[in-house]
Parts: sequence; C-alpha cells; structure tokens
Amino acid sequence: MCGRYVQVSKLEIVEKRFNVTAETPELFTPNFNIGAGTQAMVITCEEPRKIQWFQFGYSPPWAKKQMYLLNARAEGDANKENQLHFTGGLGILQKPAFREAIRHKRCLVIADCFYEGSKEDGLNKPYVVYVRERKPIAFAGLYSTWQNHETGEIKNTFAIITTWPNELMHKIGHHRSPVILPQSAESIWLKQDAPLSYITPLLHPYPSQYLNAYPVSSAVKNLKNNDKGLVQPIGERIYPETDWLLKKEIELQGMGNKKRNEPNG
Repeated sequence: MCGRYVQVSKLEIVEKRFNVTAETPELFTPNFNIGAGTQAMVITCEEPRKIQWFQFGYSPPWAKKQMYLLNARAEGDANKENQLHFTGGLGILQKPAFREAIRHKRCLVIADCFYEGSKEDGLNKPYVVYVRERKPIAFAGLYSTWQNHETGEIKNTFAIITTWPNELMHKIGHHRSPVILPQSAESIWLKQDAPLSYITPLLHPYPSQYLNAYPVSSAVKNLKNNDKGLVQPIGERIYPETDWLLKKEIELQGMGNKKRNEPNG
C-alpha cells in the first residue's frame, strides 16, 4: 500500500509545475508525514486548473459511515499474490467502491516522495522512495464527496491507486506500488470524458530505473512527527547514484544537453 507520503514543494512551484492555481492558498503547509485523515493537495478532473485540499482516506458516497480507504487496487480482487509483471484484468473497474470514480472522479495526488517498508517490517524499517530528476510528482488518485447523513457534514476524500510491485519495491520487500503518472499522462488522467481504453494502460508500476530509495527513521510511524528529519537517510540507497550524479554534473556544466526521456506510460 501507499499510506504515507511527503508534500513539501513550495506552493508556487506546484502551481507552475501543474499549470494550476490554489483555490485556498492559506491552507498550504509543507507536510513530511501525510497519512490517514490528513488534508492534502489534489487536482480533480472536474476542476483541472485548481489545487484543492481533500482528506486522505476515501469514503464512497453510498457509505453509511465514513471510511478511510487509503488505496484502491488496480487489479481489484485479482493478483492476490501481488506478482510482478501481472497481465490479468483490472478489477478496479468492477469494484463497488471505485467503479464510478475510475470513470468520472479521477485526480492527481501531489507528492514529492513516499514512505514504504517491507511487507514484514512495514514502517518499523521504512524507506523514502522518490523519482530521480523530477518533483513534485503526481499519483493517480480517485476522489469522492461523502456526506454524513446524521450531521449533514460533507467531506471530499481521496485514495491513491496501487498496482503490482516494480523491481525497486520488490527489493525493498514490499508487495505493491503506487501508480505514479508520467508527466505526459497527467492531462489524460484529468480528462473527464477520456475513454477507459486511455485510462487503464496507465495503471502499471513506474519503471524502476527512474526511481530510488533509502532507509529512514521509524519515527515516521507516528503521524505527530512532521519535520525534515523524517526524510534524512540512515543508510545507503538501493541503487548507487554515482553515475547518475556525474551525468547531472556534466549537464549542469554545459557539456551535455541531451535530456533523459521520461516514460510515456
């Protein structure tokens, strides 16, 4: 699953990166530990030029009591073994909680990186996972407007779609990957009338060669902890970055101007 993530890029950077404007900029606060119940940035297909703040933890509109579904499985009830390179159907299209949202209520969930641990250790031994050369990024999300029928209170909620693990997540020992959208696919995801034939090919793991991870403190387990110390490494990266950093240094010195291509999804 993807239940904790980081969003600390400055608001003006997010606005420029996604060509949007914050609806209520006073709500912006850098957050090193977004978890269940946190208000966090999203861009919805109904308001694709606005940043809004929704609650992390999806409640279907028909739910009698509020639910906190952090993730939506792309495969639905299939791929229970969470095998790499899954080739079966996408059961999310039939899941009662998400079958309407995947068609009409898609959103970008803005992040800089996320936390994950092995299936056995979880956040007792967490890693920060990040996209090299690009931030902020966007998870593929689904959203819903839920109303408490006793009080009349209305809450806008969202979940992050997960899919089978890529090689990096497999190295960490985790059994799922959040769907990170290539930048070229973000506008497709937000197109409300996009046919499912455009949407479903996006629900696969982000290529591992564009990602990396390093271990961090288990202090992230406690949602009350929220400072930059949470993202400080306490060990080596999964993939050495010497060659990568050398390439970037050469480019910055003007000796190379060929831009690395991003996956098209």
